[in-house]
Amino acid sequence: MHDYLQPASFIDSDHPAVVAFAERWRGTGSPREQAVALYLAVRDQIRYNPYSFSAERETLKASHALQAGESYCVPKALLLAACARHCGIPARIGLADVRNHLSSPRLLELLRSEVFAMHGYTELYLDGRWVKATPAFNAALCKAFKVAPLEFDGRQDSVFHPYNASGERYMEYLCDHGQFADLPVDLFFAHLAKVYPHLFSEGAALLSGDLQAEVALG
Repeated sequence: MHDYLQPASFIDSDHPAVVAFAERWRGTGSPREQAVALYLAVRDQIRYNPYSFSAERETLKASHALQAGESYCVPKALLLAACARHCGIPARIGLADVRNHLSSPRLLELLRSEVFAMHGYTELYLDGRWVKATPAFNAALCKAFKVAPLEFDGRQDSVFHPYNASGERYMEYLCDHGQFADLPVDLFFAHLAKVYPHLFSEGAALLSGDLQAEVALG
């Protein structure tokens, strides 16, 4: 478990801002209770906004998501892993391609696809087993999507709901790329460039925007 407890380039669990955040939200319970508290803090204190994507590697760090106050699934998953490691809970990053059926028309137009490549989730080692946690979508965004926020109890895998409150398909996993002690950044960007070549040839930016505001406006 050594590699899953140490600070890393992107899971920078020793960064002062990460340490302060983890200490504020961890609580005083068991490791599982602390993991749940940290999950809720990362989920709801850091807004999910895919328009924050950048090809600058520094923006992928856990500490950057915390300092920016908003990010997308990968840095948020890295932040949860970093907080867990600070609290002595082994943690790692997982990556998967998913198909997202509920998104803003503008975002889908920019991506030119319903496939969200390299979606990030966290795996935490609790009570003798690895458990998946997905802290990406904050509660306010889920409300705009009319889907319940994704909960995590530290016992069962927590992944995206397959359907929304109206019975419409929400998100499905297509391909899992595995779990890693730190973000495999070269693999990450190489796969994104393969799936979204236009984003990289045209400057590797999704432009500015706010997904929550777009969804709320319909």
